[in-house]
Amino acid sequence: MLDVLYAALETPGLIWMVLTIAAAGIVRGFTGFGTAMIFVPVAGMFLPPAEVILVIATTGIFSTIALVPGAWKIADRGEVAALSLSAMVTVPLGLWLLSQLDAMTIRWIVTVVVSLTLLAVVTGWRWHGRLGWPGRFAIGGAGGTIGGLTGLTGPVVIIFYLANARSAQAVRANTILFLAATDIIITTGLFVSGQVTLVPLAIALLLSLPYLVTTLIGQSLFDPKLERFYRVSAYSVIALAVVSGLPLFD
Repeated sequence: MLDVLYAALETPGLIWMVLTIAAAGIVRGFTGFGTAMIFVPVAGMFLPPAEVILVIATTGIFSTIALVPGAWKIADRGEVAALSLSAMVTVPLGLWLLSQLDAMTIRWIVTVVVSLTLLAVVTGWRWHGRLGWPGRFAIGGAGGTIGGLTGLTGPVVIIFYLANARSAQAVRANTILFLAATDIIITTGLFVSGQVTLVPLAIALLLSLPYLVTTLIGQSLFDPKLERFYRVSAYSVIALAVVSGLPLFD
């Protein structure tokens, strides 16, 4: 076991991953999303895609302790359940694609997904039609597929919620519950598919403490009156992560 811990401590870029997950925790605490969008592009420079997904999904489970109790009281649990169930069905497809594509292709997919998500929310794109339950199932399914392939479980759902002009508090609560559910689904899927090794689990354990601490800090900073400030801050950090994680800079 000590050998696994030593191997995790010697992982190239570990200090950058610690700093990145700490920044992501603050953003996650006050917005309810953003961790994977910040962490995955940076971690992809140092770890294989499957390990990045395992680390971010496992680490995300720890934040559940801090965020879910408060979100549970506010969220539309029926809607989140529909999104999560459809994601559960499609995560295996994403994990299968993960095993078929090379690491560089997946990193470019991550860059495109995060960039398009950021562009949509920054420009204030809005959905003006009506989206029934079939549409919600489709969104959850798309989130599951992309999450299984890249670890980015949130972008599709985030765009859906922000595009519907809901309050920051409602978006935050629903997103927290959905991301908590998909973290568990993806981690379970990786175990079942045999793509889990001990070293990335040890890395997730090392990252969990700074992530939990900064998530609590971000949660304590949350104030619905400062919605604009939160969004601008989150977008800036996400943009920085996308630029720094571009495969062009390897």
